[in-house]
Amino acid sequence: MPIESHLWFEEILEFDAGRTLKIKINNILEKKDSQFQRIEVYDTKPFGRMLVLDGVIMCTEWDEHAYHEMIAHVPLCVHKNPENVLVIGGGDGGTIREVLRHPGVKRVDLCEIDGEVVELSRKHLPQMACSFGDPRVKVYNEDGAKFIERHPDTYDVIMVDSSDPIGPAEVLFSEEFYVAMKKCLRVDGIAVTQSESFYYHGDIVKRLTGYAKKHYAVSGYYFTVVPTYPSGVIGFTFCSKKYHPLDGFNEARANELEPQLTYYNAGIHRGSFSLPSFIRKRIAL
Repeated sequence: MPIESHLWFEEILEFDAGRTLKIKINNILEKKDSQFQRIEVYDTKPFGRMLVLDGVIMCTEWDEHAYHEMIAHVPLCVHKNPENVLVIGGGDGGTIREVLRHPGVKRVDLCEIDGEVVELSRKHLPQMACSFGDPRVKVYNEDGAKFIERHPDTYDVIMVDSSDPIGPAEVLFSEEFYVAMKKCLRVDGIAVTQSESFYYHGDIVKRLTGYAKKHYAVSGYYFTVVPTYPSGVIGFTFCSKKYHPLDGFNEARANELEPQLTYYNAGIHRGSFSLPSFIRKRIAL
């Protein structure tokens, strides 16, 4: 049973920088220390249920669509024939839910290091975790960096749906990981990686887009708007062996998906690559 509470949740990630977000919570649904991190699930007053890892908001029912639709549909509407997809992280299930909207997808592997995130998401976040039972989905509770090294030339699209570059996700922000990811992709593969906020984390964005430019034929950076993240925006690095995110964009596929979706559409796809001048100059895209 939920524990009754009349508290405020305050995110800690940006606290030392003088920035914080406080959210009124109705109930604490779960608090648990896994092998890797503290996992918390809250029922909040404004945003519905909310997943928190090590004190950092991962997703809320209210605005998760803006993140999950953008990490999934941007690459899947660019690749010509995405059949085999790997999601690294993403234990809440929202990304695989979106991937499976594409009828051509035959296989989705989810590599989530912390199996308890998957378990608790299935228990408390059914809106996101609704696709774990799909026969096309296989879950691996492993280190994503080690997993891709064992699967060369395997995936059409890789989505790195990671937490922030602390704790178990830190390795996913290294140059070595971007090199290994390229080897894991097929000859025309695409990878997208969660790449923080261009307002708060410009150094990280510059570093990750630098890896993409160095090691991939086509690279880019795009963003989405997620109000419950500290700066309200979150970005993704686009890494492609062949296809350009705009020149290769399949608008017909996006239009077919649009009636099912809340955030993503053809116009959003194009506009998400239009960056403010200050970050465009900084990362030289």
